[in-house]
Parts: sequence; structure tokens; C-alpha cells
Amino acid sequence: MDKLQIVGGKRLSGDIPISGAKNAALPILCAGLLTADDLRLSNVPRLHDVRTMLRLLEQTGLKVTQDDENVVLNGGAIDTLVAPYELVKTMRASILVLGPLLARFGEAKVSLPGGCAIGSRPVDQHIKGLRAMGAEITIEGGYIHARATRLKGARIHTDMITVTGTENLLMAATLAEGETVLENAAREPEVTDLANMLVAMGAKIEGIGTDRLVIQGVERLHGTDHAVISDRIEAATFLCAVAATGGDIRITRTRTDIFDVALVKLREMGLQLTVEGDTIRARMDARPQPVSFRTTEYPGFPTDMQAQFMAVNTIANGPSKVTETIFENRFMHVQEMNRLGAQISTEGNTAFIKGVDRLVGAPVMATDLRASASLVIAGLVAEGTTLIDRIYHLDRGYDRMEAKLSAVGAEIVRIK
Repeated sequence: MDKLQIVGGKRLSGDIPISGAKNAALPILCAGLLTADDLRLSNVPRLHDVRTMLRLLEQTGLKVTQDDENVVLNGGAIDTLVAPYELVKTMRASILVLGPLLARFGEAKVSLPGGCAIGSRPVDQHIKGLRAMGAEITIEGGYIHARATRLKGARIHTDMITVTGTENLLMAATLAEGETVLENAAREPEVTDLANMLVAMGAKIEGIGTDRLVIQGVERLHGTDHAVISDRIEAATFLCAVAATGGDIRITRTRTDIFDVALVKLREMGLQLTVEGDTIRARMDARPQPVSFRTTEYPGFPTDMQAQFMAVNTIANGPSKVTETIFENRFMHVQEMNRLGAQISTEGNTAFIKGVDRLVGAPVMATDLRASASLVIAGLVAEGTTLIDRIYHLDRGYDRMEAKLSAVGAEIVRIK
């Protein structure tokens, strides 16, 4: 099992290119099931989750051609409507094949998903929405089995804001008969990216970027060319790294309009940010100031950045408070950060951080994707050597993080 070894205390300097967004790429890949034509994708990140999704899609009969960050999908010969447990168990986003398969072929059998252990994240809203569209759904033997001659348009109001639920129901609705209205829809940029691509494929969608999506079903979708949006979480993670360590870096190939809240908080920490087109220059020459925040759905503070900001707060000049409202188990990094000398206590869904003068390297263990990134940031600023175990979590969502950090002066190596 690979580990990362980090010798902390190095200032960062140089350019870091941002990859395509994992959370946009995964549903976009699943949209390849909706058409028999070629779907030509660019800026697809090279991640473990992307490789898992492509394996899952290939076993349905979807043809996959890949060249670096370019992927071509062709759904002209799909012959298997089952997503098996062996592939689904490691990645919750696998549930996103359910809507497209059911909408196009009238049947789907998908294993109940797994993924990071950061909360229950039930799929009941997906099932509720598909049933409203006329699907017959049973759950037996750990599988969701759905059937429908053709889905019918419906008005669907989810009980909570759910990103994958919105994406699944949106894809299903594109081929349903009649009008579907999705109320309380997620507004994340990754949802918008999927919707824009579906429109380019011939879908009729109104309200993109809002919490009310209106979809007029069509008989078929066609292929298109689409570039996956840049990863706002990866970009903000690297900005947190320079906020913690100090230095002067340029984040390239990014978009500043989709993570405004994170940029506001980084500026409060004292990070000097200059935005020019798709590039952000970030400079830090002082100890960070503490920031308190509460995670919430987009356009609020993203839960996927909670752990990384907490890592910066551990060495900030004062106390801070972080409240997590999205996932009930997303403080598992706290214990590991405290092993490095951080002073963090938790009470319910709130963490209280007392900034300390320094962290000291130690062996730690990653518990989920974003916790892995937070431990990398903590390791970069800690004195001495930090060894991070179970970094397969990191590889699920960050495209060669250690290589990008090494290129800007970090002393970080992967140990096989």
C-alpha cells in the first residue's frame, strides 16, 4: 500500500496546473450511456475513480477509447444493464449509471454503492424520483433493480439537496416522455457542467444553475464534444497549501467564478490573491489568520474544503470554529491532525481549533479523500517528517498531487 513521505517547512514557489473536476467528470462519463453516438470528452482527470468508472462503463458494453486527458465513449453496443458489486463497492458515484440505463433501455440493476466512510449518504432520493417517473423499483440482495417501459415526466421535490440525486434524475429525465420538473435541485458547478453538456447532446433543459430544473424529454440524444470544467476543490486545496506553508505560486487552468466563498476565506486568512483570466497568483508571507465557517450547499462553503481549511487553521494566529452540516462523519481527520500537535476538539458537528505555533511530523493515516489532502497540507507545514498511510483515498480525487507539489518546492515522495 503506497504512502506519502513529507519533510515539512518548505516554502512553495512556481506554477501548478489544475486538472479536470472529478465531481464533474464522473456523471459526464455516465452520460455516455444515453446515446449510441460518440461522446468526445477532454480535460478528463487521471484519477482512480475515473478509471473505476470507465471499467464499470466498459462492462456494460460501452466502448471506451482513452488518450491521456481525452476520452471517447460510444454506446452503440451496450448489452449489459448490470453494475456489479465488485466495481460499485469502492465508489458511491457508481449509482449514476442507474438513471441513464433505465431511461434508455428500460431496465437497470445496480449494486448499492460504497465509497468514503464520511456519512450515510442514502440513495433513497434517487429511488423516490425514479418511482415518481413511473419506474418499478425493488431492492433485493444488495441490488437496486429498476424497470420502466419508458419513464414519464413528473414533478419531483427531493427531501434534501443531493448532487448525485439531481444528476441521476436529470439524466433520466432527458429521455423521459413529457416534462419533468426537479425542485430543490443542487446548483453545484459540476451539475451545471453536466446540464450544459446534455443540452449540447440535444436535451431540452431550462433553469440551469438554479434550484429548479425543467426538462422536456426527447426521443434520443446525439454525441458531442465537451471539455470537463477545472476542479475547484483541487485549486482551493493548493491555495490552502501555500496559505499554510508560505510562498508564491500560480494556479493555472482554473476558474475563479465557481469557488468565490473559498477565495473570500483565503483572503481573510491573509493570502494575497491576484486573479488574471484562468490564473490565480497566491502569495503568503505571514502566519495565517484564523477563519471560522459553516459548510453548506453551493454557493455556500463546500464540505469538500472543510478539512483543508482546518489544516491551515491548526497553525493560525488564534482560535477558530468549523461547523459541518453536510456529512455526519467528516471529522475523522481531527484525531490524525492532533497526532501532529494540533489542538482540535469536537462537540457534535462543530470543531474548535486553537492555533498552535508549530506542528511536528509523525505517522498518520488517511481516512477519506479530503482528509488525505488535509494531512498533506499539515505535513507540508510540520517540522520534520510526516508519513501518510492509506493514500489510495488521495488518488481517488487528486491527479498526481505529489508530483505537482514537488514541482513547486515541496519535499514529498511516494513510497511504494
